[in-house]
Amino acid sequence: MKSIYLLALCLLAAPAFSQTAPHEPEKPAAAPAPAMTVEKPSVTHHKIVAHGKTLSYTATAGRLPIRNEKGDIEAEMFYVAYTLDGAEGKRPLTFAFNGGPGSATVWLHMGAFGPKRVKMLPNGFMPPPPYQLEDNQDTWLDKSDLVFVDAIGTGYSRPATPELGKKFWSVKGDVAAFGEFIRLYLQQNSRWTSPLYLAGESYGTTRAAGLSGYLVDHGIALNGIVLISTVMQFQTLEFDRGNDQPYALILPTYAMIADYHKKLAAGVGDDPVALRHEVEQWVTNDYTVALQKGDSLTAAERDAVAEKLARYTGLPKQYILEKNLRIDLSAFDTELMRSDNKIIGRLDGRFTGTSLDQTSQEPDYDPSESAIRPPYTSLFGDYVKQELGYETDLTYYILGGGVKGWDFNDEQREGGYPDTSESLQKAFAKNPYMRVFVAEGNYDCATPYFAVDYTLDHMGLTPEEHSHITRDHFEAGHMVYIDQSSLDRLKKDVDSFYDTTAHPTR
Repeated sequence: MKSIYLLALCLLAAPAFSQTAPHEPEKPAAAPAPAMTVEKPSVTHHKIVAHGKTLSYTATAGRLPIRNEKGDIEAEMFYVAYTLDGAEGKRPLTFAFNGGPGSATVWLHMGAFGPKRVKMLPNGFMPPPPYQLEDNQDTWLDKSDLVFVDAIGTGYSRPATPELGKKFWSVKGDVAAFGEFIRLYLQQNSRWTSPLYLAGESYGTTRAAGLSGYLVDHGIALNGIVLISTVMQFQTLEFDRGNDQPYALILPTYAMIADYHKKLAAGVGDDPVALRHEVEQWVTNDYTVALQKGDSLTAAERDAVAEKLARYTGLPKQYILEKNLRIDLSAFDTELMRSDNKIIGRLDGRFTGTSLDQTSQEPDYDPSESAIRPPYTSLFGDYVKQELGYETDLTYYILGGGVKGWDFNDEQREGGYPDTSESLQKAFAKNPYMRVFVAEGNYDCATPYFAVDYTLDHMGLTPEEHSHITRDHFEAGHMVYIDQSSLDRLKKDVDSFYDTTAHPTR
């Protein structure tokens, strides 16, 4: 994959291994890490009105220490927790996080299901500044207490030293840090007997899958997991030489985007749902087989495949033949609307932007990311200080800046790609009460929905375990919740999910 923005999936190169030269004198021991003190959280009280119902709640903003086995603080993780006042019984508790790696959890916090929401246009596009917050009519707080957590190196979460950061900037290190945060939060707030949930987006779903196995092995069983724009098997996303999976699995998303921008031939996209299923069937039964044949395809077979690809992508047949029947994301995003001097959004294919270089073979930027980022950036800093009373001089790392390289090598399988789906499979086996809800955006090119379906269908689950997974499609992109109608639908899905999983029976 040639360009990945931190908001969705930032595949940062792992540091190269180095070898000390023979007889090189020993370097002096590194100075001890500066002591990190445990800060007192800020606790404030608020009210919102959601669908005519007043929700009174307590907000807690602070940082929890992550200690090593000696008790030394190696990092602090920033969080904002919302607990409903006056609630009776054991309320569900949901830990939520975004991904990156390198992205803070401001998106789920202020866009999806926190009590306050960044006000966007109804279709999720950026409104004119100055930007505003509004009461979130679709907050999950009526169903669950919420804890939004920033990964170490994002938001206000920090390692004690940059060198210690390397311990947490890997798949396993990140899962272990979040696992310790969850344990500590449960202990400090006496929430061990609450129904427990995880909610992740993008790389946050990679983390959630890894956490599901990690937590159950440490005595913490989950009631449910919400996966929004999912990736567990990275082989389904990487456009590498010799890896044909992504070319096939992203094709239904290309078709949805081309149809949205009216780039398909007349009559092809009259029924978008029927088109989506048609493309899925062709990918499964024909295109995947053609890609497997490689150079052994006959000229007639190549021509027939190119004809179909042109039908489903809106790209010229000759261009597809020149690309050897393999259209990576950069090619699609630059070519679909080149005649209009526009490029397509990677996170959300509904978004377009002016091409800065009409000859470029890669997008100059992601129009969807650039349209979404400013409102969230400008509003969060003011919100956390003015409304939550959290005072700090630290920079809030929304996208990048705090994570200095990410190591995927500790979670690679034989094929060389990170994969946390096996951890989720083990969690299903060890906890028969756990349920999973998956939200998929039809215009999401960062984590294409058909790649998610492929992963779920290749986990080796039993029929009963498969029945514990529910899915829904949304007419939106990677951040399905920025679109108001999709947010309303997501809320209904999640309400049902909590209702059926908070107190499960076998």
